[in-house]
Formats: sequence, C-alpha cells, structure tokens
Amino acid sequence: MEFNEIYQEYGTLVYRFLMSLTQHEQLAEELTQETFYQAIKSADKFKGNSKVSTWLCQIAKHLWFQELAKRKRQEGQSALLDDHDDPSPTPDQILFSSENKVELFRLIHKLSETNKEVMLLRINGDFSFKEIGEVFGKSENWARVTFYRAKQKIIERMSTYES
Repeated sequence: MEFNEIYQEYGTLVYRFLMSLTQHEQLAEELTQETFYQAIKSADKFKGNSKVSTWLCQIAKHLWFQELAKRKRQEGQSALLDDHDDPSPTPDQILFSSENKVELFRLIHKLSETNKEVMLLRINGDFSFKEIGEVFGKSENWARVTFYRAKQKIIERMSTYES
C-alpha cells in the first residue's frame, strides 16, 4: 500500500484523534500533516507489530506532546517578559467558563494517561468504541470497559466534591 492510499484510509481517523486532543481545527490539521510526514520518514521502522492506525496515532500523540512542551516553554518565556496582567479574558477562558465543564475536564486530566485519552476520544472526538479500540490496538470491548471505569472514577470524585 502506498502512502497516498494510507492517507486516504487513515487521514480522517488521525485528524479526529488530534482534534480530540487539541480542540483546535487548524492545529489538528497541521499535526495531521506532520504525522504523515513523519510516517513517511520513518516507514522503514514500522515492523507491522501493530495496526497502521495505531502506529499513526502514536506518532500523532508524540507530536502533540512535543507541541505542548513547546507551548509550555513559550508561556514561560512570555511570562518573564510580561510585567503586567491583562484583565481581559482570552477566548479559551470565555469558551471554558462553564464551571461544570471546567471541573469535568479537571477531573479527566487527573485520570491515568490511558483513561484520559479514552475519555477525550469518546467525548471530544466522537470516536466509536471500535475506533478507540483500534487506536490503542485493543478490542472494542476493552474500549467500552475502560471508558466505563474512567467515567465511574469521575462520578465518584464529583460526588465527593458535592458532599
């Protein structure tokens, strides 16, 4: 199978995976392109021990983590340069101003990495359990159980805050 065919088959999956992580269309598109570029560069390293979709999503996740690290460095540098606070809220602050939504995502981010990814793929990426299983190289049932257990952990934590 050549890379054009691989892109046609898996491009949307990788994009949706990245959208669930980034929540930003343009960034997800850029990282999708970079994912396939990196896949082409490292195609000889792919041994076929996993599904192509799993391999591509792992490349995409690695690129997302690199992007987060880069942003963290940039935020640290800009914080050193800023000598005053801007009182106007950022677009992200306006978007996520709902108290319940913020609390939900705060709790999701306290989950293990696997549980967090499964929750975000399901909630934000609208991935089916079958697709989530494919991303992780696991079964659809594994994805369902993992999602259910993660959801139960969040419900438990939310109920302890409300008590």
